[in-house]
Amino acid sequence: MRALRVAQGWSLEELATRARLSQSSLSRIENGQRRLALDQLVTLARALDTSLDQLVETATDDVVISPMIDGTQGWMRWPVKGDPGMTVMRQRLTEPPPDNPARMRAHPGREWLVVLSGTAALMLGHRRIRLEANQAAEFPTMMPHAIGAEGGPCEIMGIFDRDARRGHQPSGDGRT
Repeated sequence: MRALRVAQGWSLEELATRARLSQSSLSRIENGQRRLALDQLVTLARALDTSLDQLVETATDDVVISPMIDGTQGWMRWPVKGDPGMTVMRQRLTEPPPDNPARMRAHPGREWLVVLSGTAALMLGHRRIRLEANQAAEFPTMMPHAIGAEGGPCEIMGIFDRDARRGHQPSGDGRT
């Protein structure tokens, strides 16, 4: 709780006012000398503009996330612990994207990716966008889209939500 308060730039007095609790009560709560009732947790979470989960989250030693590797597709995926519906994925692309929008995919959501090495070609409908190493793209995924390599292999890293993962099943040809 102290870390959340300090991150907001608030004094103990300011949080006490926002949460309608006494400073001494908040001090004891922050120091672990007092337990909270559920209604006080809700009040504090609202005052700190956070969720109950984040407010009661304990520190963990498990901060390193190992990737899940799909050797046949050349993918590495890392789940995002704070949002189980999201995954960060690294992928090596070797084939260009399809030029035909009928072979592209569309689905609800947004996609974000960055080119780690090489050059990628992003197809958004009939537009072809060239992305060099260290360039990123973000776009709504309801537009038919595909990404592939341009002029040789490239590596990309992207953030995918549940919808994007469903929409990007392996095609077996090095493209998504």
